[in-house]
Amino acid sequence: MKAETDQERLTRLKAIVSRLPESPGCYQYLDASGAVIYVGKAKNLKRRVSSYFHTEVDRYKTKVLVSKIQDIKYAVVKTDQEAFLLENSLIKKYNPRYNVLLKDGKTYPYICVTKEEYPRIFKTRRVNKKYGQYYGPFSHLGSMYAMLDIIHKLYKPRTCNLPLLCDNVAQGKYKSCLEWHIKNCKAPCIGKQTHEEYLNNIAEAKEILKGNTRQISRGIYNKMMDLSAQLRFEEAEEMKRKYLLIEDYCSKSEVVSNTINDVDVFSITNDEKIAYVNFLHVTNGSINQAFTFEYKKKLEETDLELLQLGIIEIRNRYNSSTREIIVPFEMDMELEGVTFTVPQRGDKKTLLELSLMNCKQYKFDRLKQSEKLNPEQKSVRLMKEIQEHLRLDKMPYWIECFDNSNISGSDPVAGLVVFKKLKPSKSDYRRYNIKSVLGADDYASMHEVVLRRYERLKEEGNGFPDLIITDGGKGQMGVVRDALMELRLDIPVAGLAKNDRHRTSELLMFSDEGIVSVGMKVESELFKLLTRIQDEVHRYAITFHRDKRSKHQVHSELDDIKGIGEKTKSTLLTTFRSVKKIREASVEDLIAAVGKAKAQIIIDYYKS
Repeated sequence: MKAETDQERLTRLKAIVSRLPESPGCYQYLDASGAVIYVGKAKNLKRRVSSYFHTEVDRYKTKVLVSKIQDIKYAVVKTDQEAFLLENSLIKKYNPRYNVLLKDGKTYPYICVTKEEYPRIFKTRRVNKKYGQYYGPFSHLGSMYAMLDIIHKLYKPRTCNLPLLCDNVAQGKYKSCLEWHIKNCKAPCIGKQTHEEYLNNIAEAKEILKGNTRQISRGIYNKMMDLSAQLRFEEAEEMKRKYLLIEDYCSKSEVVSNTINDVDVFSITNDEKIAYVNFLHVTNGSINQAFTFEYKKKLEETDLELLQLGIIEIRNRYNSSTREIIVPFEMDMELEGVTFTVPQRGDKKTLLELSLMNCKQYKFDRLKQSEKLNPEQKSVRLMKEIQEHLRLDKMPYWIECFDNSNISGSDPVAGLVVFKKLKPSKSDYRRYNIKSVLGADDYASMHEVVLRRYERLKEEGNGFPDLIITDGGKGQMGVVRDALMELRLDIPVAGLAKNDRHRTSELLMFSDEGIVSVGMKVESELFKLLTRIQDEVHRYAITFHRDKRSKHQVHSELDDIKGIGEKTKSTLLTTFRSVKKIREASVEDLIAAVGKAKAQIIIDYYKS
């Protein structure tokens, strides 16, 4: 019965779709309670909405959305830009369950210039446009304080909260404060600075807040030269001080190119669940706004869809009216009077790369933050990276790594370390004395150890590792692969090769072309993890070899007598002082020292 009811619902919805106009607009999907669960925009409403109801739709999340739809509403607009803006306002209004939502994580501060007769300039996190003009928001507090600092050094606007009025100033109703005496304010409250001069300074400060620092710098420079020509050197010196201050500020700000003026830059990167959109605003060659926003994916949206949504919403939020937008790929949208640029080289390409770098850094920071709260998440991420780099069928939960150790062929040994979930599983570590190889033959030793290890695992029936890593290059990898083929096992093999300076420099893997190098930066987090595994197996094998060599160096004839333990050996050496005297001792002396049974073992050994 449910299938029939569902079929009737789909038939009714398809009938609504068939009546939709082929015009730009926005559509809304409603659930059984009448709540809006999704808002979308389209150049062609009929074509876009009908795509949700095609039988070949294979995206799981889209199928879930369609199963919840009970009704469809729509609104027709004239242009694509109006459709984007309407979609943005509807998403804000209804907060639909299946739409991506903009998230910036916190309230960023603004700089406010008040609407007073003597305006004030200060930082705030509350925006109320009836009280003044607001510039920002500023995602980086350092850049905001640097801007406030340069404004206060250049123009010294008042910092008091007095309701200054021109009439009251003329009547002398105010008194100067400490800021005037320490030369942090020019005291307009007592007429030391004229109202006209004060407002001119505020106007110039607004230009700096808009990012027009170069324009202000040129104006100050011209004033300085004019005053100097008029022999007004004290005033020219004041202009020089201002000029040097603003030039110093410009040199410390993010200057891109003086030829780039008033552009927006957008880039995007993402992971499985979240997309990150970065926005840069450039004015007069300087970046004066930079933000990265998160979009939680709801329906496996493409980068193009998310970036289009981000451009409309972010430009609307920050009242951007630039005529050029730099983007990483061609946009399937049009904005009135706006040109989209996909740069291939030059300063604009550099800007786009800077935006993408900010985007990736924000993503990395968020990832680090979440991994601190959930350490297991980091292991899963790195295992996925190994899987992708080595093209494995599954994540390498169980990794094993081998290494040999000997000195000129003496006391050859091998070590095996096991990592599970990228953490050492020390109870699974194994040590091997090389039995079938004479001399220093690392390849033959590796072949023997691999055979012994995986023959044993075959017998135990507890499964096999997901990945084997060798502490060596192509030769070691080939030996391991040959041993696995003898056992008819198919376990992925990788190798960590060293350069001429004996430093690990590349990760190797088997491919259709043979053994190839995996493109990976040696300073990356993943490569450092792999070298940590390599260092661990090297340490383990070296320690085993050192212990074995040390035992040989303190070996005595008594160690070869079966039935004589450490305690008896200690008693014999304490009593007779040397192995020679033990060998020459009488039966009675031996019996007196260690008893009849042990004495008989020693006598029989020397007789044989």
